[in-house]
Amino acid sequence: MFSKPLKIGLISDTHNLVRPEAKRALAGVSLILHAGDICGPEVLAHLGEIAPVIAVRGNNDHGLWAASIPTHETIEVGGVVIYMLHNLEELDSRAPLMQVVVSGHTHRPLIKRKGGALFVNPGSAGPRRFKLPVSLAILEIDNSGIEPRLLTLEC
Repeated sequence: MFSKPLKIGLISDTHNLVRPEAKRALAGVSLILHAGDICGPEVLAHLGEIAPVIAVRGNNDHGLWAASIPTHETIEVGGVVIYMLHNLEELDSRAPLMQVVVSGHTHRPLIKRKGGALFVNPGSAGPRRFKLPVSLAILEIDNSGIEPRLLTLEC
């Protein structure tokens, strides 16, 4: 039983930029999940000052610093199974049963439910791309379920 909601920060496609607005939006989360295109170890260090970070490697994460970062990850948080990968098109149909899938890559924020799973793309919190918003997401887990929320950052 939860005495208060468990808050998880979801971020992706930072492309070597941790905005002050992102840090403020993530303040108070218990865990940060980074869905790839980190582009530098400093990003993980900055986010790690806020909360523990679990990350997956994106298509722009290269070099020795990124070699130990997995391309996908399955974790359980608050009794909820979360599967992380960068590019949703690479989701393996044999992937473990999951309640939440967190991805990035498109820079387009998205929340949708499909086949009993919740799919969340927090969008891009890094440099603005085209006319897409700069965004991240918060996932709250409590006794009543899983509630995702997209946050557009004012940059």
